[in-house]
Amino acid sequence: MKEQLYTIPLMDAFREKDECPFCFIHRSLEQHAIDFTLGSGASYMEDDIRFQTDKAGFCKDHYQKMFLYGNRLGSALILETHLKKLTKDLKEQMEHYSTGDKPSLLGRLKKSAPDPEAKTNNVSTWIRMQNKSCYICEQIETTYERYLATFFELFKRNEDEFMDLLKNGKGFCLPHFGDLLSGAERYLNEKDQARLREILFPQMIQNLERITGDVEWFQKKFDYQFKDADWKDAKDVVQRAMQKAGSGYPADPPYIQK
Repeated sequence: MKEQLYTIPLMDAFREKDECPFCFIHRSLEQHAIDFTLGSGASYMEDDIRFQTDKAGFCKDHYQKMFLYGNRLGSALILETHLKKLTKDLKEQMEHYSTGDKPSLLGRLKKSAPDPEAKTNNVSTWIRMQNKSCYICEQIETTYERYLATFFELFKRNEDEFMDLLKNGKGFCLPHFGDLLSGAERYLNEKDQARLREILFPQMIQNLERITGDVEWFQKKFDYQFKDADWKDAKDVVQRAMQKAGSGYPADPPYIQK
């Protein structure tokens, strides 16, 4: 098949024979977003980028990854203006403080766990919104959605090379498998959705069983009866199993500035 510029990263991800091609894509997108945010290009010194980072902030996970990345001065410059905006916005929320709906008598008697999404005071609601906002996550998600769309475009073309890579791959991690199923409802007609499920459903079960077998063998290797037996494919199965179940690369070292 003739590859286009926008299809090359996706095809390369499938050629890696990873436990999940979209984990491979996501890691690449995240590293690129961190490089863009804090790297040598110094985008954080540009007014339009600083406006966006001031507004969005960062999630807990990406604050940690920014710290480990190594550009402390760049992080300090970003944090200075972001904290000033947070302080200004928090003052405004405090000035207009209002409580949420109080639980009914029946609700209090039930003593059920509080609903974190229930209407509460405006300051707590504002803080929850800040915790859900992240400049790096937004950059990743925007591009990730384009790669999902590219996947479905390639699937609809039904070209041999892509279909061979898809059918002979190791499936996907569970979260990205869910994204593919929900994406199929947006991008594919019912006939193509059925065709995709015919490939992915048995593939997912087969590869979950493969991983489970590797996990079982990994445990047996700690039994003295099997200490001299071959590891087979089980030596790195813990991180692969974590990836399959939860996405990502738990064994990856911190991504640092080059």
